[in-house]
Parts: sequence; structure tokens; C-alpha cells
Amino acid sequence: MRLSKKSDYALRALIGLARWSKSQPISMRALAVLNDVPQRFMQQIMMDLKAQGWVTSTAGRDGGYQLAIDPEALTMGQVVRHFDGVLAPIGCVSIGNHESCSQEAACTFRRVLLDVRNHTAELLDRTTLAELALGRARPNTEMYTQEFTGGAGI
Repeated sequence: MRLSKKSDYALRALIGLARWSKSQPISMRALAVLNDVPQRFMQQIMMDLKAQGWVTSTAGRDGGYQLAIDPEALTMGQVVRHFDGVLAPIGCVSIGNHESCSQEAACTFRRVLLDVRNHTAELLDRTTLAELALGRARPNTEMYTQEFTGGAGI
């Protein structure tokens, strides 16, 4: 599974809003700058988040965006599914967009990819926006530990 730019940017914006003061909105410009997202792209994403009922907007000089829901009530899984659709790495293990394969009955790696889908979905569905807002960035040293550097494309 690979997140689209829309999911990535939407998560950045939502986490930023969850960390932002609840008493005042944050402007579109500030939200875009803080999250290193092109403003036009951020506008599209924020309209989509607003249509979902996840954020509200206030017009005017002191206007901007705020979370419309409790950060405990929104999960990564909901956001990623909204923007990217399925979480399955291949079509034959997808529930919503199942794609038949001529090798389904004999495939020996389908089970592993089904487990990848299930574990990914479970992790994303239990990780709330509130948890993400409290988290801290992971250093590259943690991302590139020795146990993971042997595989290309990880």
C-alpha cells in the first residue's frame, strides 16, 4: 500500500488542526505553509474534508479552518479510505474492489498479501487523529534500521 499525495496532505492538515488551538481557526495559507503543501492543492483537500464534515470553515480576515469533530472520532483508516479507496496491495485480496485472478486457487503468496491488508487495515483503523497529534516524528535512524535495509524498495 502506498498513500496518495491527497491522503498524505489530508492527514498533515488534520493533524495540524488537531494540534492547533481549538478557540481560533487557522488560515488556509498558514495551514499550507505549516504542512509544506501547495495552497491550491490544500484548498481542494480542505473542501473535501469539509464536505465529509471533518472540518469547518469561517470566512473573513480572522477566518480559517477548525476540526469539526473530536480527534478521537476520526481514524487514519477513514481518511485513507476516503481519499485512496481500498487498502489492499493487490486486487484479489480487496473486499470493496475485488479483482479476480486466474491464479487465485493456486496462489501461494495471496495469504501473505491478505495478511498485509488485514494488518494494515487494523493498524490504520485503530490509530486516531488524537494519537497522531500527540505523536512525534520518527528520525531517519529509526526508519532505516539494519533489519530493514536489506530489502530493496522498502
